[in-house]
Amino acid sequence: MRRQKTRKIIQLVSLLLFPVTLNYFSPYLVIQGSFEGVLSGSGVLFLSQFLTALFFGRAFCGWLCPAGGLQHVCSGIVNKPPAKWQRWIKYIIWVPWLGAILAGFITAGGLKRMDVLYYTESGISVSAPGSYIVYFFVVGLIVLLSLTLGRRAFCHTACWMAPFMIIGTTMKEKLRLPALRLQADPDKCIRCGACDRQCPMSLSVSAMVSTGTMFHSDCVLCAGCADCCPKGVIRLRLAVKSAHDLN
Repeated sequence: MRRQKTRKIIQLVSLLLFPVTLNYFSPYLVIQGSFEGVLSGSGVLFLSQFLTALFFGRAFCGWLCPAGGLQHVCSGIVNKPPAKWQRWIKYIIWVPWLGAILAGFITAGGLKRMDVLYYTESGISVSAPGSYIVYFFVVGLIVLLSLTLGRRAFCHTACWMAPFMIIGTTMKEKLRLPALRLQADPDKCIRCGACDRQCPMSLSVSAMVSTGTMFHSDCVLCAGCADCCPKGVIRLRLAVKSAHDLN
């Protein structure tokens, strides 16, 4: 379980740094910047999340996201799985939001410059009293959703970043790119259900194992299922082929 301890420490550090990094995740500043023809730090991050997902899937969500660390804390209080229908809400948010960004750049006459430190004070996001209002609003929203709708509910319902990585990881799978993947040996599975209970995204991992197909667009590659499996059925590794190609 050393890998899981390391992952949780990384997420905790990311959560503690959230006052510094908040603006780099901002869905608002990327729109504001677009109407000025500026690609903000958050815009750079969103593009990077798509590109890295082509090779590392949604590992950012499982290892680096500060919201993931905060939701892990909340799951110690409320650990029920969210309803499946909730997973469509983020797309209802994402499509018009992305449209607003594109409209901004069109109105501004295209991309004029890139400013990674856009609307930060020497790179620090929360540097003035007014910034704390935004910070506590975002933190409060993540906590509220997690405590009312269930485990990692913010990821499922409101995260504006998730679709970028879902598109990237789906393309990775379709193109069979060499990438970070889960693989499994169904013949070794004893169907104990430990992987299902461990999955932070409430996926039916045991069903994925039984079919030999370990891809799911909501998987954040945290490797919790691999590390809790008593028979070592599941592995997280860099590979060209997905699990069903091994059978």
